[in-house]
Amino acid sequence: MEVHHHGHTSRKKWTHYFWEFLMLFLAVFCGFLAENKREHMVEHQREKKYIKALTSDLEADTSRLKTIIRLRNERALLLDSFSILLNSKDAAQHSNDLYYYNSFATRGVAFRFTPVDGTMQQLKNAGNLRLVRKSFISDSIISYDVAVRAFSWGTGDEEEIMRTYRSIAEAVFDGVVLNNMRDDDNNVIRISYNPALRLTEDARYRLTYRIHMLTVFNKTMRKNARDLLEKATHLIGLLKKEYHLK
Repeated sequence: MEVHHHGHTSRKKWTHYFWEFLMLFLAVFCGFLAENKREHMVEHQREKKYIKALTSDLEADTSRLKTIIRLRNERALLLDSFSILLNSKDAAQHSNDLYYYNSFATRGVAFRFTPVDGTMQQLKNAGNLRLVRKSFISDSIISYDVAVRAFSWGTGDEEEIMRTYRSIAEAVFDGVVLNNMRDDDNNVIRISYNPALRLTEDARYRLTYRIHMLTVFNKTMRKNARDLLEKATHLIGLLKKEYHLK
């Protein structure tokens, strides 16, 4: 019987296994790097998208703040004229002007600031603020958001003074006349005659103090609006510079 001898397969050297392991490791590592780079690119694109939207929101805020500042400048003149005329000797002879000034004394809605904060809420609530890689930019965004909330809270005290003013004014001015001074769009219309006033010395004294308080709050809120406008403008400039936005 013939005996067949099987040839022995030569053993691979350890260097062969080393190179196989190295090639496999490099393939996995390169795949990891590629995936990581892709994720960074996606996050960078999302970051820039949010920044563009935020810049647009901030520009809308600055436009509204400029309007508020202009209206508060006009309000300051009206309140000054109101106080002077109310305390003049011939106030009753200019009651049409007093009715006109009174109509603007408590128009707080025109000065309310509602920020365009859709993007800001997305950045905060969905944890997307982490996408902003530079800490000084995220800090500036947070600082602006805090300033906006502080500014909005400040209007509450002013509106409380308006409510106390109304409680006194309702005994001085005729509601029928005031109603006739409003058109269909609620715009104030000047009247050409001098309607009756129930202006006692006590009412004059109390109204003057409330007008003084409204003047103080108007100045404070105007300054705060200017400060917020400056902060918003600075943040817009910062974002446009760092993200190369036009």
